[in-house]
Amino acid sequence: MQQLDLNRFELTGILGTGADYEVRSAVDRESQSQVVLKRPVPQAIRNLMHGPVETRTDRTIQAYEEIGANLTHLSPIVGYTERANHDEYYGDSFRQEYRVLVMERAAGIPLVGDARSRILRVPIGLGQNLFALYPLGHSNDKVAFTVHQQLLDVEEAFAKIGYLLLDLSPQNVYYQPESDRITVIDSGELIRNGEQADSRHRIHRDFHDFFLEILKFYITAQYPPADVQLYRDPHNLRPVLNFEQELDEIAGAFSGVVDSSRESALSMISKVRNRVYSDFTEFRLDLSSYLNDVRARNQKLPDPSEARKAWKGALELLRAEHWGRYIFDHQTALARFDGLS
Repeated sequence: MQQLDLNRFELTGILGTGADYEVRSAVDRESQSQVVLKRPVPQAIRNLMHGPVETRTDRTIQAYEEIGANLTHLSPIVGYTERANHDEYYGDSFRQEYRVLVMERAAGIPLVGDARSRILRVPIGLGQNLFALYPLGHSNDKVAFTVHQQLLDVEEAFAKIGYLLLDLSPQNVYYQPESDRITVIDSGELIRNGEQADSRHRIHRDFHDFFLEILKFYITAQYPPADVQLYRDPHNLRPVLNFEQELDEIAGAFSGVVDSSRESALSMISKVRNRVYSDFTEFRLDLSSYLNDVRARNQKLPDPSEARKAWKGALELLRAEHWGRYIFDHQTALARFDGLS
């Protein structure tokens, strides 16, 4: 990781805009590799409100330096610019200084795409639904639900260097169907262990707040859809706002479930609410038990052929032109599912 000159990179497009960052694709003129450039959202720069994003950027750089090597499932930082006026490069007239992060471009598709694409009727929730919530393409395979375990691996790696990593929502996770691997593209909200809670949080946050994100974004009380259209929209797109309220809503969703997954889910919810997990291992065991119950339930659906037909139909939506904007070749990426009936 090094300080870089932006003129080394040729911009090729805008990939998306989040709450804090604008993300653009680019090509490294020296290595010809594909990268992404992340800067504070232009509106914040224009209104002189990008200071908190700059603080977040500095913390991200520090955490990556402490990791010391590429972390599995985390998109590496190539480098960063000095804090300077980048108007000429971006074609702006802000006359403000900020830092730009340069990261390797992740392969695959986002589990949830850019929300603005919904205006164009893009099914931005396909990745989350197909590969995290209802991975019916793996229903008879032990690798089902590996997204969850890989997310836990990332979080545990940060915990070992003294950080809590939050905001691991599906928008910040890319998935490669051909390898069944995820890449976290945004280090989210990094909090040092023992750091004082801010004004929005009355208690110190810990890994239970991350476990809540797993429960909110990566499990569901719903049975696999029998309608392709139900795969289009994301599940729980809203970010975590209130710890207790989020858990109440998740528990309420499971109140009508009648199979064994209900009890295993409610047990996890209770333990997270009361912050009784002592480490990642305990949560992994409970999560694995729940996911095994879900796998068994999915294999006993009243009409499994209809659910699998809908899953395969939703998978075919990934062959649309929109997904070509990512490092994603649908012919290669989806080949493993060609024999699925």
